[in-house]
Amino acid sequence: MLVAHLVRPQGRNGELIADILTDFPERFAERPHLWVLSPDGKASRPVELENYWLHKGRIVLKFAGIDSISEAQSLRNLDVVIPRDQRVPIEDDSFYIDDLIGCRIIDIGSANTSDIGAIVDVDCETASTPLLIVQSETNREEILIPFAKAYLSKIDLDQKRIEMTLPEGLLTINAPFTDEEQVKEDLPS
Repeated sequence: MLVAHLVRPQGRNGELIADILTDFPERFAERPHLWVLSPDGKASRPVELENYWLHKGRIVLKFAGIDSISEAQSLRNLDVVIPRDQRVPIEDDSFYIDDLIGCRIIDIGSANTSDIGAIVDVDCETASTPLLIVQSETNREEILIPFAKAYLSKIDLDQKRIEMTLPEGLLTINAPFTDEEQVKEDLPS
């Protein structure tokens, strides 16, 4: 599970400033044994956390054996992860974002059940309800779908499948006007 992204060295003693990618930054105190992972996910290595502190909306991490700017520079742009079995237990109706990524959204509310696409990200910042960012199968555009209980029918994380009953018009709300709609609305072409 992704908990931070190492941005750059911070200071002269091997510290690194990182973007916080967890809702539980206080848990760094309980997890001295972490892993750093390359952006492509192919290379990883264990690291031991010596110290950490919050700084201007980010976190500064100090790992054992990383004691200079150049050593810290070698970790730049790596991700800090913990094994899935060490994740904080969450409520039954809550989900980790990384569990949702890759799940297929299936709209079972329309006359024909349709596969909308796969979740590529989740936006928890811009709205009161998290927005699933889904890569459309039909036009390759991103679609924003509210992750609202009212729309959810079934979530099967093992099968990477989320069934939803989406309101009519949700998937086309931001679509460009057709020629017919432009004429009807008297819009310039």
